[in-house]
Amino acid sequence: MAATPPPPSFSLPSNKPFSLKRSHSLFHPSRNNNNNNKSLFSFNSNLRCEIKGFEGHRRWTLDRISDMNKDSTALSNSSTNPSSPLVSVSAVTSASQLPTKNAKKVVLFFCAETKALAEKIAADSDAIELRTISWGKFPDGFPNIFIPNAQGIRGMHVAFLASFSSPAVIFEQIPVIYALPKLFIASFTLVLPFFPTGTSERMEDEGDIATAFTLARLLSNIPISRGGPTSLVTFDIHALQERFYFGDNILPCFESGIPLLKRRLQDLPDSDNISIAFPDDGAWKRFHKQLQHFPTIVCAKVREGERRIVRIKEGDPRGRHVVIVDDLVQSGGTLIECQKVLAAQGASKISAYVTHGIFPNNSWSRFGHDNGGHPETAFTYFWITDSCPLTVKEVTNRPPFEILSLASSISASLQI
Repeated sequence: MAATPPPPSFSLPSNKPFSLKRSHSLFHPSRNNNNNNKSLFSFNSNLRCEIKGFEGHRRWTLDRISDMNKDSTALSNSSTNPSSPLVSVSAVTSASQLPTKNAKKVVLFFCAETKALAEKIAADSDAIELRTISWGKFPDGFPNIFIPNAQGIRGMHVAFLASFSSPAVIFEQIPVIYALPKLFIASFTLVLPFFPTGTSERMEDEGDIATAFTLARLLSNIPISRGGPTSLVTFDIHALQERFYFGDNILPCFESGIPLLKRRLQDLPDSDNISIAFPDDGAWKRFHKQLQHFPTIVCAKVREGERRIVRIKEGDPRGRHVVIVDDLVQSGGTLIECQKVLAAQGASKISAYVTHGIFPNNSWSRFGHDNGGHPETAFTYFWITDSCPLTVKEVTNRPPFEILSLASSISASLQI
């Protein structure tokens, strides 16, 4: 008797979305299935399939296929007969990237500065569609802005990826942010990775202007869309109390870049020798709960005569790879002072992480790369996110800097 030929094998087309219709929860086995490693579901295109395992779930491939119309009882029989001809799906793409009928389709607009990040966000999810805006200027320098095919976004979930790197670009983006919710869209999300006036929240003397509150009030007056108030997604806002600056017409969603850092630290060859240092009590209050499984060092600024110097308040850096963690950096003076005292106390390597690398006047150039043995003068790694696009352009491929992209985190937040 001739040998039975193997079943055909083919891959799902990457450029055509498909959806899965589950007869049971995709990640739970069928109640009637004798094999606890299998879960049954069906395609809405009259295919039936069977997941045999979930290891290495970065991609999915189809091994066997048959038409359910030819055997209407096959799916019910398969629960007791694992050898029934089903579509066998072996894991190889991110489950979060599997297009499903429940995924929220989002139209994402962006400004010129955030184009690179927007493209990464769209590449992370098939549910996100990029749309462009025409950013022009009139002869007098004021913005001349146009949204192509504005009627085409009616009834859709819309997001705008902003960058408020200077007062001028804030002004040209605000009219777009105010206009999009009024185009009969289903919902509106403003993604502002870096809230730039966060360091200006104090009013110590009569006459001080708290620009953080002013910007929050400006964003709180974004018109309500058909779906309700605007959602604001921002990362590691500088002062925790600033979440209370926003009014009732906006729903702030406060995210963090720390999970990106934790994943990166796990990949280091000396991941078991990491200690986390906080440059002051404010940084400790903000981040220590997310990093509590690491040994902790807390620094503090103290007065010594006319000078303010950094000292170690608690913790021991001896022989450790110490990573200084804060929400943002500007001139970098505090980080360098921390570096000096940690090296003097015996740290073997010193690295740094900040969510927002602002670095005005190219102050990033103060940070050299330590190839080993010089923790007092240079950093092994300096991680920042791409929340400040202008800085990313300056430091890309310049050690010790590494960019941890917020694209996946933003993509996930748009599905909330």
